[in-house]
Amino acid sequence: MSGHSVAAGSLVAADYLVFALLLVVSAAIGIFYAWVSRGQQNSRDFLTGGRRLTALPVSMSLTASFMSSTTLLANPVEVYTFGAIFALFSLSYILSIVITSEVFLPVFYRLSITSTYEYLELRFNRATRLLGTALFMVQTILYTGIIIYGPALALSQVTHLDLWGGIISTGVVCTFYCTLGGLKAVVWTDVFQVGIMIAGYLSVIIKCMILKGGVAAVISDSQQGGRINIWDFDLNPLRRHTFWTLTFGGGAAWTAVNGINQAQVQRYISCKSITHARVALYINLIGLCFFLACSVLAGMCLYSFYKNCDPWSAGLVSNPDQVYPSTVSSSINALATVTIEDLVKPYTNMSEKHLTWLSKGMSVFYGVLCMAMAGLASLMGGIMQTTVTITGVLGGPLLGLFMLGIFCPFANSKGGLSGLMIGLLVAVGVCIGALIFPSPPYMTRPLPLTTEGCNFTTQGNSNWTSAILPAGPSTITSAPGHITDDILSADNWLPPSYLYFSLMGTVTAFTVGLFISLVTGGRKQRVESRLMIMKEDTTLYHMFRFFRGRVMRKTGNLDLTKNREEKTGNTNPAFNHTEMDSKKRTIIS
Repeated sequence: MSGHSVAAGSLVAADYLVFALLLVVSAAIGIFYAWVSRGQQNSRDFLTGGRRLTALPVSMSLTASFMSSTTLLANPVEVYTFGAIFALFSLSYILSIVITSEVFLPVFYRLSITSTYEYLELRFNRATRLLGTALFMVQTILYTGIIIYGPALALSQVTHLDLWGGIISTGVVCTFYCTLGGLKAVVWTDVFQVGIMIAGYLSVIIKCMILKGGVAAVISDSQQGGRINIWDFDLNPLRRHTFWTLTFGGGAAWTAVNGINQAQVQRYISCKSITHARVALYINLIGLCFFLACSVLAGMCLYSFYKNCDPWSAGLVSNPDQVYPSTVSSSINALATVTIEDLVKPYTNMSEKHLTWLSKGMSVFYGVLCMAMAGLASLMGGIMQTTVTITGVLGGPLLGLFMLGIFCPFANSKGGLSGLMIGLLVAVGVCIGALIFPSPPYMTRPLPLTTEGCNFTTQGNSNWTSAILPAGPSTITSAPGHITDDILSADNWLPPSYLYFSLMGTVTAFTVGLFISLVTGGRKQRVESRLMIMKEDTTLYHMFRFFRGRVMRKTGNLDLTKNREEKTGNTNPAFNHTEMDSKKRTIIS
Protein backbone atom coordinates (compact mmCIF):
# COMPACT_ATOMS: atom_id res chain seq x y z
CA MET A 1 0.00 0.00 0.00
CA SER A 2 1.32 3.41 -0.84
CA GLY A 3 -0.01 5.22 2.17
CA HIS A 4 -1.37 4.28 5.50
CA SER A 5 -3.38 6.37 7.89
CA VAL A 6 -3.66 5.42 11.50
CA ALA A 7 -6.51 6.58 13.65
CA ALA A 8 -7.34 5.95 17.22
CA GLY A 9 -9.93 3.24 17.66
CA SER A 10 -13.23 3.52 19.43
CA LEU A 11 -15.89 1.16 20.66
CA VAL A 12 -19.31 0.84 19.11
CA ALA A 13 -22.51 -0.44 20.73
CA ALA A 14 -21.71 -4.08 19.89
CA ASP A 15 -18.34 -3.79 21.65
CA TYR A 16 -19.93 -2.42 24.80
CA LEU A 17 -22.46 -5.23 24.67
CA VAL A 18 -19.75 -7.90 24.50
CA PHE A 19 -17.83 -6.28 27.35
CA ALA A 20 -20.96 -6.01 29.51
CA LEU A 21 -21.96 -9.59 28.68
CA LEU A 22 -18.53 -10.87 29.75
CA LEU A 23 -18.79 -9.17 33.14
CA VAL A 24 -22.46 -10.09 33.71
CA VAL A 25 -22.03 -13.78 32.86
CA SER A 26 -18.90 -13.99 35.01
CA ALA A 27 -20.78 -12.51 37.96
CA ALA A 28 -23.78 -14.78 37.32
CA ILE A 29 -21.57 -17.88 37.53
CA GLY A 30 -20.37 -16.78 40.97
CA ILE A 31 -23.96 -16.19 42.12
CA PHE A 32 -25.03 -19.61 40.78
CA TYR A 33 -22.34 -21.55 42.66
CA ALA A 34 -22.91 -19.53 45.81
CA TRP A 35 -26.60 -20.51 45.64
CA VAL A 36 -26.24 -24.22 44.85
CA SER A 37 -23.58 -24.75 47.52
CA ARG A 38 -25.13 -22.62 50.26
CA GLY A 39 -24.71 -24.26 53.65
CA GLN A 40 -22.86 -27.24 52.14
CA GLN A 41 -19.30 -25.93 51.80
CA ASN A 42 -16.49 -25.92 54.30
CA SER A 43 -13.35 -23.87 53.72
CA ARG A 44 -11.60 -26.75 51.95
CA ASP A 45 -14.46 -27.26 49.50
CA PHE A 46 -14.61 -23.50 48.86
CA LEU A 47 -10.91 -23.37 48.01
CA THR A 48 -10.49 -26.71 46.16
CA GLY A 49 -13.91 -27.46 44.70
CA GLY A 50 -14.29 -30.54 46.91
CA ARG A 51 -11.96 -32.55 44.64
CA ARG A 52 -14.86 -33.49 42.39
CA LEU A 53 -13.93 -31.66 39.18
CA THR A 54 -13.27 -33.44 35.89
CA ALA A 55 -10.45 -33.04 33.39
CA LEU A 56 -12.04 -30.86 30.69
CA PRO A 57 -13.19 -27.83 32.72
CA VAL A 58 -10.02 -27.94 34.81
CA SER A 59 -7.84 -28.03 31.68
CA MET A 60 -9.61 -25.00 30.24
CA SER A 61 -9.24 -23.20 33.56
CA LEU A 62 -5.52 -24.04 33.62
CA THR A 63 -5.18 -22.54 30.15
CA ALA A 64 -7.19 -19.43 30.98
CA SER A 65 -5.36 -18.86 34.27
CA PHE A 66 -2.24 -17.52 32.60
CA MET A 67 -3.79 -16.35 29.33
CA SER A 68 -3.94 -12.80 30.60
CA SER A 69 -3.16 -9.41 29.11
CA THR A 70 0.41 -10.70 28.86
CA THR A 71 -0.70 -13.19 26.23
CA LEU A 72 -3.45 -11.29 24.48
CA LEU A 73 -1.83 -7.86 24.36
CA ALA A 74 1.91 -8.32 24.73
CA ASN A 75 2.74 -11.56 22.89
CA PRO A 76 1.58 -10.41 19.43
CA VAL A 77 3.65 -7.25 19.95
CA GLU A 78 6.68 -9.42 20.75
CA VAL A 79 6.24 -11.17 17.39
CA TYR A 80 5.64 -7.83 15.67
CA THR A 81 8.87 -6.45 17.12
CA PHE A 82 11.21 -9.47 17.40
CA GLY A 83 9.76 -12.05 15.01
CA ALA A 84 8.15 -15.49 15.00
CA ILE A 85 10.98 -17.09 17.00
CA PHE A 86 8.58 -16.51 19.88
CA ALA A 87 6.81 -19.69 18.66
CA LEU A 88 9.61 -21.74 20.25
CA PHE A 89 7.93 -21.09 23.57
CA SER A 90 5.87 -24.16 22.64
CA LEU A 91 8.93 -26.29 23.49
CA SER A 92 9.05 -24.76 26.95
CA TYR A 93 5.35 -25.55 27.40
CA ILE A 94 5.95 -29.21 26.53
CA LEU A 95 8.96 -29.46 28.84
CA SER A 96 7.13 -27.88 31.77
CA ILE A 97 3.95 -29.98 31.40
CA VAL A 98 5.90 -33.26 31.23
CA ILE A 99 7.92 -32.35 34.35
CA THR A 100 4.77 -31.25 36.19
CA SER A 101 2.89 -34.43 35.29
CA GLU A 102 5.73 -36.78 36.19
CA VAL A 103 7.27 -35.03 39.21
CA PHE A 104 5.03 -32.55 41.01
CA LEU A 105 1.50 -33.81 40.36
CA PRO A 106 2.00 -37.30 41.90
CA VAL A 107 3.50 -35.92 45.11
CA PHE A 108 0.99 -33.10 45.63
CA TYR A 109 -2.02 -35.27 44.76
CA ARG A 110 -0.89 -38.06 47.09
CA LEU A 111 -0.50 -35.64 49.99
CA SER A 112 -3.98 -34.16 49.36
CA ILE A 113 -2.75 -30.70 50.28
CA THR A 114 -4.72 -27.50 49.80
CA SER A 115 -1.77 -25.10 49.76
CA THR A 116 1.33 -25.98 47.77
CA TYR A 117 3.43 -24.59 50.60
CA GLU A 118 2.15 -27.16 53.06
CA TYR A 119 4.66 -29.44 51.39
CA LEU A 120 7.54 -27.22 52.50
CA GLU A 121 6.62 -27.64 56.16
CA LEU A 122 6.13 -31.41 55.79
CA ARG A 123 9.49 -31.74 54.03
CA PHE A 124 11.56 -29.05 55.75
CA ASN A 125 10.12 -26.86 58.53
CA ARG A 126 7.62 -24.10 59.22
CA ALA A 127 10.09 -21.26 58.58
CA THR A 128 10.67 -22.52 55.05
CA ARG A 129 6.92 -22.75 54.49
CA LEU A 130 6.32 -19.19 55.68
CA LEU A 131 9.12 -17.78 53.50
CA GLY A 132 7.79 -19.67 50.48
CA THR A 133 4.27 -18.39 51.17
CA ALA A 134 5.50 -14.81 51.51
CA LEU A 135 7.39 -14.99 48.19
CA PHE A 136 4.34 -16.39 46.43
CA MET A 137 2.09 -13.66 47.81
CA VAL A 138 4.46 -10.88 46.73
CA GLN A 139 4.86 -12.45 43.29
CA THR A 140 1.12 -12.91 42.77
CA ILE A 141 0.12 -9.42 43.93
CA LEU A 142 2.71 -7.80 41.63
CA TYR A 143 1.75 -10.06 38.74
CA THR A 144 -1.97 -9.51 39.17
CA GLY A 145 -1.52 -5.76 39.27
CA ILE A 146 0.25 -5.88 35.91
CA ILE A 147 -2.33 -8.05 34.21
CA ILE A 148 -5.20 -5.87 35.46
CA TYR A 149 -3.38 -2.74 34.30
CA GLY A 150 -2.74 -4.03 30.74
CA PRO A 151 -6.32 -4.48 29.53
CA ALA A 152 -7.55 -1.52 31.58
CA LEU A 153 -5.06 0.68 29.75
CA ALA A 154 -6.16 -0.73 26.39
CA LEU A 155 -9.81 -0.13 27.28
CA SER A 156 -9.16 3.44 28.38
CA GLN A 157 -7.51 4.23 25.03
CA VAL A 158 -10.54 3.25 22.94
CA THR A 159 -13.34 4.48 25.22
CA HIS A 160 -14.14 7.48 27.36
CA LEU A 161 -13.57 5.30 30.42
CA ASP A 162 -10.50 6.42 32.34
CA LEU A 163 -7.76 4.05 33.52
CA TRP A 164 -9.15 3.59 37.02
CA GLY A 165 -12.60 2.90 35.60
CA GLY A 166 -11.18 -0.02 33.62
CA ILE A 167 -9.21 -1.29 36.62
CA ILE A 168 -12.20 -1.15 38.97
CA SER A 169 -14.70 -2.69 36.53
CA THR A 170 -12.37 -5.63 35.89
CA GLY A 171 -11.25 -6.13 39.48
CA VAL A 172 -14.65 -5.77 41.14
CA VAL A 173 -16.38 -8.38 38.98
CA CYS A 174 -13.53 -10.89 39.38
CA THR A 175 -13.47 -10.38 43.13
CA PHE A 176 -17.26 -10.69 43.26
CA TYR A 177 -17.62 -14.11 41.62
CA CYS A 178 -14.45 -15.45 43.25
CA THR A 179 -15.73 -14.46 46.70
CA LEU A 180 -19.21 -15.90 46.22
CA GLY A 181 -18.53 -19.11 44.32
CA GLY A 182 -15.00 -20.14 45.29
CA LEU A 183 -12.87 -22.34 43.05
CA LYS A 184 -15.82 -23.86 41.19
CA ALA A 185 -16.95 -20.41 40.08
CA VAL A 186 -13.40 -19.51 39.05
CA VAL A 187 -13.01 -22.71 37.00
CA TRP A 188 -16.32 -22.42 35.16
CA THR A 189 -15.85 -18.69 34.56
CA ASP A 190 -12.48 -19.50 33.04
CA VAL A 191 -14.20 -22.00 30.74
CA PHE A 192 -16.55 -19.27 29.54
CA GLN A 193 -13.75 -16.77 29.13
CA VAL A 194 -11.63 -19.18 27.07
CA GLY A 195 -14.37 -19.07 24.46
CA ILE A 196 -14.36 -15.26 24.55
CA MET A 197 -10.57 -15.16 24.17
CA ILE A 198 -10.61 -17.54 21.20
CA ALA A 199 -13.35 -15.48 19.53
CA GLY A 200 -11.37 -12.27 20.07
CA TYR A 201 -8.17 -13.70 18.62
CA LEU A 202 -9.87 -15.27 15.61
CA SER A 203 -11.86 -12.12 14.83
CA VAL A 204 -8.64 -10.07 14.60
CA ILE A 205 -6.83 -12.72 12.53
CA ILE A 206 -9.72 -13.34 10.13
CA LYS A 207 -10.34 -9.62 9.64
CA CYS A 208 -6.68 -9.06 8.76
CA MET A 209 -6.68 -12.02 6.38
CA ILE A 210 -9.66 -10.55 4.56
CA LEU A 211 -8.04 -7.11 4.31
CA LYS A 212 -4.67 -8.49 3.18
CA GLY A 213 -6.01 -11.11 0.79
CA GLY A 214 -5.31 -14.34 2.64
CA VAL A 215 -2.71 -16.24 4.67
CA ALA A 216 -0.16 -16.27 1.85
CA ALA A 217 0.00 -12.48 1.75
CA VAL A 218 0.53 -12.24 5.51
CA ILE A 219 3.30 -14.85 5.44
CA SER A 220 4.94 -13.19 2.43
CA ASP A 221 4.95 -9.79 4.14
CA SER A 222 6.37 -11.33 7.31
CA GLN A 223 9.07 -13.13 5.33
CA GLN A 224 10.12 -9.95 3.56
CA GLY A 225 10.16 -8.09 6.86
CA GLY A 226 12.42 -10.70 8.52
CA ARG A 227 9.69 -11.92 10.89
CA ILE A 228 10.02 -15.61 9.93
CA ASN A 229 13.13 -16.08 12.06
CA ILE A 230 12.23 -19.22 14.02
CA TRP A 231 15.54 -21.07 14.20
CA ASP A 232 18.41 -19.36 16.01
CA PHE A 233 20.83 -21.68 17.82
CA ASP A 234 23.23 -18.99 19.05
CA LEU A 235 24.58 -20.19 22.44
CA ASN A 236 25.23 -16.66 23.67
CA PRO A 237 23.24 -16.37 26.95
CA LEU A 238 23.07 -12.59 26.55
CA ARG A 239 20.84 -12.84 23.49
CA ARG A 240 17.15 -12.06 24.19
CA HIS A 241 15.48 -14.84 22.19
CA THR A 242 17.23 -17.96 20.88
CA PHE A 243 16.33 -21.65 20.76
CA TRP A 244 18.13 -22.13 24.09
CA THR A 245 16.71 -19.16 25.98
CA LEU A 246 13.13 -19.91 24.91
CA THR A 247 13.33 -23.67 25.46
CA PHE A 248 15.31 -23.98 28.68
CA GLY A 249 14.98 -20.50 30.18
CA GLY A 250 11.30 -20.45 29.29
CA GLY A 251 10.99 -24.08 30.41
CA ALA A 252 12.20 -23.22 33.91
CA ALA A 253 9.84 -20.23 34.13
CA TRP A 254 6.83 -22.25 32.97
CA THR A 255 7.69 -25.19 35.24
CA ALA A 256 7.63 -22.75 38.15
CA VAL A 257 4.14 -21.75 36.98
CA ASN A 258 2.66 -25.17 36.16
CA GLY A 259 4.53 -27.21 38.74
CA ILE A 260 4.41 -25.21 41.97
CA ASN A 261 2.33 -22.06 41.49
CA GLN A 262 -0.68 -22.21 43.81
CA ALA A 263 -3.09 -20.97 41.13
CA GLN A 264 -2.25 -23.96 38.90
CA VAL A 265 -1.67 -26.66 41.52
CA GLN A 266 -4.95 -25.78 43.21
CA ARG A 267 -6.73 -26.60 39.97
CA TYR A 268 -5.27 -29.93 39.00
CA ILE A 269 -5.39 -31.37 42.52
CA SER A 270 -9.11 -30.47 42.57
CA CYS A 271 -9.70 -33.23 39.98
CA LYS A 272 -11.50 -36.35 41.20
CA SER A 273 -8.59 -38.64 40.26
CA ILE A 274 -4.92 -38.35 39.37
CA THR A 275 -5.76 -39.62 35.89
CA HIS A 276 -8.18 -36.74 35.39
CA ALA A 277 -5.49 -34.38 36.66
CA ARG A 278 -2.93 -35.70 34.16
CA VAL A 279 -5.40 -35.52 31.29
CA ALA A 280 -6.23 -31.94 32.33
CA LEU A 281 -2.54 -30.99 32.17
CA TYR A 282 -2.10 -32.36 28.66
CA ILE A 283 -5.32 -30.83 27.33
CA ASN A 284 -4.02 -27.61 28.87
CA LEU A 285 -0.82 -28.11 26.85
CA ILE A 286 -2.87 -28.24 23.65
CA GLY A 287 -4.66 -25.06 24.71
CA LEU A 288 -1.40 -23.25 25.48
CA CYS A 289 0.08 -24.19 22.09
CA PHE A 290 -3.12 -23.08 20.35
CA PHE A 291 -3.05 -19.68 22.03
CA LEU A 292 0.65 -19.34 21.26
CA ALA A 293 -0.04 -20.08 17.59
CA CYS A 294 -2.78 -17.44 17.65
CA SER A 295 -0.35 -14.96 19.25
CA VAL A 296 2.29 -15.58 16.58
CA LEU A 297 -0.20 -15.36 13.74
CA ALA A 298 -1.73 -12.20 15.23
CA GLY A 299 1.74 -10.66 15.49
CA MET A 300 2.41 -11.48 11.84
CA CYS A 301 -0.96 -9.97 10.92
CA LEU A 302 -0.02 -6.80 12.82
CA TYR A 303 3.22 -6.51 10.88
CA SER A 304 1.55 -7.22 7.54
CA PHE A 305 -1.03 -4.52 8.22
CA TYR A 306 1.37 -1.89 9.61
CA LYS A 307 4.49 -2.75 7.61
CA ASN A 308 4.60 0.68 5.92
CA CYS A 309 3.35 2.73 8.84
CA ASP A 310 4.33 1.57 12.30
CA PRO A 311 1.99 3.20 14.87
CA TRP A 312 4.49 2.78 17.70
CA SER A 313 7.24 4.60 15.81
CA ALA A 314 4.77 7.33 14.87
CA GLY A 315 3.75 7.90 18.48
CA LEU A 316 0.29 6.33 18.20
CA VAL A 317 -0.88 3.25 20.10
CA SER A 318 -3.21 0.54 18.82
CA ASN A 319 -4.57 -1.96 21.33
CA PRO A 320 -7.24 -4.69 21.21
CA ASP A 321 -10.63 -3.56 22.51
CA GLN A 322 -11.35 -6.69 24.53
CA VAL A 323 -10.76 -7.23 28.23
CA TYR A 324 -9.89 -10.70 29.55
CA PRO A 325 -9.88 -10.81 33.37
CA SER A 326 -9.28 -14.57 33.86
CA THR A 327 -5.98 -14.54 35.64
CA VAL A 328 -7.24 -11.97 38.12
CA SER A 329 -9.74 -14.38 39.67
CA SER A 330 -7.20 -17.22 39.62
CA SER A 331 -4.71 -15.12 41.54
CA ILE A 332 -7.27 -13.85 44.05
CA ASN A 333 -8.43 -17.39 44.78
CA ALA A 334 -4.86 -18.65 45.14
CA LEU A 335 -3.92 -15.79 47.50
CA ALA A 336 -6.94 -16.50 49.69
CA THR A 337 -6.00 -20.19 49.81
CA VAL A 338 -2.40 -19.75 50.94
CA THR A 339 -3.46 -17.17 53.52
CA ILE A 340 -5.98 -19.52 55.12
CA GLU A 341 -3.89 -22.70 54.87
CA ASP A 342 -0.44 -21.26 55.69
CA LEU A 343 -1.08 -18.25 57.92
CA VAL A 344 -4.39 -18.91 59.68
CA LYS A 345 -5.08 -22.62 60.16
CA PRO A 346 -1.71 -23.53 61.74
CA TYR A 347 -2.14 -20.88 64.44
CA THR A 348 -5.88 -20.90 65.24
CA ASN A 349 -8.71 -23.29 66.06
CA MET A 350 -11.43 -21.57 64.08
CA SER A 351 -14.54 -23.48 63.08
CA GLU A 352 -15.15 -24.44 59.45
CA LYS A 353 -17.96 -21.90 59.21
CA HIS A 354 -15.70 -19.08 60.34
CA LEU A 355 -12.89 -20.27 58.06
CA THR A 356 -15.25 -20.22 55.08
CA TRP A 357 -16.32 -16.66 55.83
CA LEU A 358 -12.69 -15.67 56.36
CA SER A 359 -11.80 -17.20 52.99
CA LYS A 360 -14.41 -15.00 51.33
CA GLY A 361 -13.15 -11.98 53.24
CA MET A 362 -9.60 -12.70 52.06
CA SER A 363 -10.87 -12.83 48.47
CA VAL A 364 -12.32 -9.34 48.87
CA PHE A 365 -9.15 -8.04 50.53
CA TYR A 366 -6.84 -9.36 47.83
CA GLY A 367 -9.16 -8.15 45.08
CA VAL A 368 -8.89 -4.60 46.41
CA LEU A 369 -5.12 -4.94 46.94
CA CYS A 370 -4.57 -6.18 43.38
CA MET A 371 -6.61 -3.29 41.99
CA ALA A 372 -4.41 -0.88 43.95
CA MET A 373 -1.31 -2.62 42.58
CA ALA A 374 -2.69 -2.21 39.05
CA GLY A 375 -2.57 1.55 39.56
CA LEU A 376 1.13 1.30 40.47
CA ALA A 377 1.82 -0.92 37.46
CA SER A 378 1.63 2.14 35.21
CA LEU A 379 5.10 3.02 36.54
CA MET A 380 6.61 -0.24 35.27
CA GLY A 381 8.03 -1.14 31.86
CA GLY A 382 6.76 -3.42 29.10
CA ILE A 383 4.02 -5.82 30.14
CA MET A 384 5.41 -9.10 28.81
CA GLN A 385 9.01 -8.77 29.95
CA THR A 386 7.98 -7.33 33.33
CA THR A 387 5.63 -10.27 33.89
CA VAL A 388 8.20 -12.92 32.99
CA THR A 389 10.83 -11.16 35.09
CA ILE A 390 8.62 -11.09 38.21
CA THR A 391 7.56 -14.72 37.88
CA GLY A 392 11.13 -15.77 37.12
CA VAL A 393 12.91 -13.89 39.88
CA LEU A 394 10.53 -15.05 42.61
CA GLY A 395 9.34 -18.36 41.15
CA GLY A 396 12.75 -19.71 40.09
CA PRO A 397 14.26 -20.07 43.60
CA LEU A 398 11.00 -21.64 44.83
CA LEU A 399 11.16 -24.18 42.01
CA GLY A 400 14.72 -25.08 43.04
CA LEU A 401 13.56 -25.57 46.63
CA PHE A 402 10.70 -27.89 45.67
CA MET A 403 12.95 -29.92 43.38
CA LEU A 404 15.48 -30.23 46.17
CA GLY A 405 12.85 -31.61 48.51
CA ILE A 406 11.32 -34.03 46.01
CA PHE A 407 14.53 -35.44 44.49
CA CYS A 408 17.08 -35.40 47.33
CA PRO A 409 16.25 -37.47 50.45
CA PHE A 410 19.24 -36.04 52.30
CA ALA A 411 18.18 -32.40 51.81
CA ASN A 412 17.45 -30.87 55.22
CA SER A 413 15.81 -27.68 56.45
CA LYS A 414 19.13 -25.81 56.76
CA GLY A 415 19.99 -26.54 53.16
CA GLY A 416 16.49 -25.79 51.90
CA LEU A 417 16.18 -22.44 53.63
CA SER A 418 19.72 -21.37 52.73
CA GLY A 419 19.30 -22.39 49.11
CA LEU A 420 16.05 -20.47 48.80
CA MET A 421 17.51 -17.29 50.26
CA ILE A 422 20.74 -17.37 48.22
CA GLY A 423 18.85 -18.29 45.04
CA LEU A 424 16.56 -15.33 45.63
CA LEU A 425 19.51 -12.98 46.16
CA VAL A 426 21.17 -14.14 42.93
CA ALA A 427 17.97 -13.79 40.88
CA VAL A 428 17.14 -10.36 42.33
CA GLY A 429 20.74 -9.19 41.87
CA VAL A 430 20.79 -10.18 38.21
CA CYS A 431 17.40 -8.52 37.69
CA ILE A 432 18.57 -5.25 39.26
CA GLY A 433 21.69 -5.38 37.13
CA ALA A 434 19.56 -5.80 34.01
CA LEU A 435 17.50 -2.76 34.99
CA ILE A 436 20.60 -0.61 35.54
CA PHE A 437 22.47 -1.92 32.49
CA PRO A 438 19.80 -2.99 29.96
CA SER A 439 20.74 -5.13 26.99
CA PRO A 440 21.76 -3.11 23.91
CA PRO A 441 19.91 -3.61 20.60
CA TYR A 442 22.62 -5.86 19.15
CA MET A 443 21.67 -8.40 21.84
CA THR A 444 17.89 -7.96 21.78
CA ARG A 445 17.82 -7.55 17.97
CA PRO A 446 14.51 -5.83 17.34
CA LEU A 447 13.53 -5.99 13.68
CA PRO A 448 13.30 -2.89 11.47
CA LEU A 449 10.07 -0.87 11.36
CA THR A 450 9.16 2.21 9.34
CA THR A 451 6.75 5.12 9.13
CA GLU A 452 7.49 5.96 5.50
CA GLY A 453 3.99 4.96 4.39
CA CYS A 454 2.14 7.12 6.93
CA ASN A 455 0.15 10.07 5.55
CA PHE A 456 0.25 12.13 8.74
CA THR A 457 2.85 14.04 10.71
CA THR A 458 3.50 13.79 14.41
CA GLN A 459 5.17 16.74 16.10
CA GLY A 460 8.01 16.03 18.42
CA ASN A 461 8.41 12.45 17.26
CA SER A 462 11.51 11.11 15.59
CA ASN A 463 11.65 7.89 13.64
CA TRP A 464 13.31 5.65 16.22
CA THR A 465 13.63 2.87 13.67
CA SER A 466 16.81 4.50 12.42
CA ALA A 467 18.43 3.16 15.57
CA ILE A 468 17.04 -0.35 15.15
CA LEU A 469 19.51 -2.95 13.93
CA PRO A 470 18.83 -5.63 11.35
CA ALA A 471 18.30 -9.18 12.53
CA GLY A 472 21.24 -10.67 10.67
CA PRO A 473 23.21 -13.18 12.76
CA SER A 474 26.57 -11.48 12.47
CA THR A 475 25.94 -7.93 11.25
CA ILE A 476 26.35 -5.17 13.85
CA THR A 477 25.82 -1.63 12.60
CA SER A 478 26.67 1.41 14.66
CA ALA A 479 23.79 3.67 15.59
CA PRO A 480 23.94 6.85 17.65
CA GLY A 481 23.14 6.32 21.29
CA HIS A 482 23.04 2.53 21.08
CA ILE A 483 26.33 0.86 20.18
CA THR A 484 29.43 2.72 21.23
CA ASP A 485 32.94 1.77 22.15
CA ASP A 486 31.95 1.92 25.82
CA ILE A 487 29.14 -0.61 25.37
CA LEU A 488 31.34 -2.95 23.36
CA SER A 489 34.05 -2.76 26.01
CA ALA A 490 34.58 -5.89 28.08
CA ASP A 491 34.61 -3.73 31.18
CA ASN A 492 30.85 -3.22 30.95
CA TRP A 493 28.51 -5.85 32.39
CA LEU A 494 25.78 -7.09 30.06
CA PRO A 495 22.79 -8.93 31.53
CA PRO A 496 21.72 -12.39 30.41
CA SER A 497 18.41 -12.89 28.64
CA TYR A 498 15.48 -12.13 30.93
CA LEU A 499 14.31 -15.72 30.30
CA TYR A 500 17.33 -17.04 32.19
CA PHE A 501 16.45 -15.25 35.44
CA SER A 502 14.20 -18.12 36.55
CA LEU A 503 16.70 -20.81 35.56
CA MET A 504 19.52 -19.07 37.44
CA GLY A 505 17.41 -18.85 40.60
CA THR A 506 16.38 -22.51 40.28
CA VAL A 507 19.91 -23.85 39.75
CA THR A 508 21.37 -21.69 42.53
CA ALA A 509 18.73 -22.67 45.10
CA PHE A 510 19.09 -26.37 44.25
CA THR A 511 22.90 -26.54 44.24
CA VAL A 512 23.40 -24.39 47.33
CA GLY A 513 20.71 -26.30 49.21
CA LEU A 514 22.28 -29.60 48.18
CA PHE A 515 25.76 -28.56 49.30
CA ILE A 516 24.67 -27.13 52.66
CA SER A 517 22.52 -30.20 53.37
CA LEU A 518 25.48 -32.51 52.78
CA VAL A 519 27.84 -30.56 55.05
CA THR A 520 25.25 -30.24 57.85
CA GLY A 521 24.52 -33.94 58.27
CA GLY A 522 21.64 -34.35 55.86
CA ARG A 523 22.67 -37.90 54.96
CA LYS A 524 21.70 -39.08 58.44
CA GLN A 525 18.06 -37.99 58.28
CA ARG A 526 15.13 -40.17 57.25
CA VAL A 527 12.40 -38.80 55.01
CA GLU A 528 8.92 -40.26 54.53
CA SER A 529 8.63 -41.87 51.10
CA ARG A 530 5.33 -40.08 50.42
CA LEU A 531 7.22 -36.77 50.33
CA MET A 532 9.57 -37.97 47.58
CA ILE A 533 9.13 -38.91 43.95
CA MET A 534 8.82 -42.68 43.52
CA LYS A 535 9.23 -44.71 40.34
CA GLU A 536 5.64 -45.95 40.66
CA ASP A 537 4.47 -42.32 40.37
CA THR A 538 5.70 -41.85 36.83
CA THR A 539 3.88 -42.66 33.62
CA LEU A 540 7.16 -43.89 32.15
CA TYR A 541 7.38 -46.68 34.75
CA HIS A 542 3.87 -47.93 34.00
CA MET A 543 4.47 -47.72 30.26
CA PHE A 544 7.64 -49.77 30.67
CA ARG A 545 5.81 -52.43 32.65
CA PHE A 546 2.98 -52.53 30.11
CA PHE A 547 5.22 -52.96 27.08
CA ARG A 548 7.52 -55.37 28.90
CA GLY A 549 4.52 -57.57 29.72
CA ARG A 550 3.37 -57.56 26.11
CA VAL A 551 6.82 -58.43 24.80
CA MET A 552 7.18 -61.25 27.32
CA ARG A 553 3.84 -62.73 26.32
CA LYS A 554 4.63 -62.54 22.62
CA THR A 555 8.08 -64.15 22.95
CA GLY A 556 6.93 -66.75 25.46
CA ASN A 557 9.57 -65.78 27.98
CA LEU A 558 7.21 -66.07 30.90
CA ASP A 559 8.12 -68.20 33.90
CA LEU A 560 5.19 -70.62 33.87
CA THR A 561 6.78 -73.03 36.35
CA LYS A 562 5.84 -70.92 39.36
CA ASN A 563 2.14 -70.87 38.53
CA ARG A 564 2.15 -74.59 37.70
CA GLU A 565 3.78 -75.42 41.02
CA GLU A 566 1.23 -73.34 42.90
CA LYS A 567 -1.63 -75.26 41.27
CA THR A 568 -0.33 -78.87 41.21
CA GLY A 569 2.64 -78.99 43.51
CA ASN A 570 6.13 -80.03 42.52
CA THR A 571 5.92 -82.69 39.81
CA ASN A 572 9.58 -83.72 39.82
CA PRO A 573 9.37 -87.40 40.95
CA ALA A 574 13.07 -87.82 41.49
CA PHE A 575 13.16 -84.94 43.94
CA ASN A 576 10.06 -86.15 45.78
CA HIS A 577 11.21 -89.74 46.11
CA THR A 578 14.65 -88.71 47.24
CA GLU A 579 13.18 -86.55 49.94
CA MET A 580 10.82 -89.29 51.10
CA ASP A 581 13.52 -91.96 51.01
CA SER A 582 15.77 -89.76 53.04
CA LYS A 583 13.12 -89.41 55.70
CA LYS A 584 12.48 -93.12 55.71
CA ARG A 585 16.16 -93.92 56.10
CA THR A 586 16.38 -91.54 58.97
CA ILE A 587 13.47 -93.19 60.74
CA ILE A 588 14.76 -96.71 60.09
CA SER A 589 18.19 -95.92 61.36
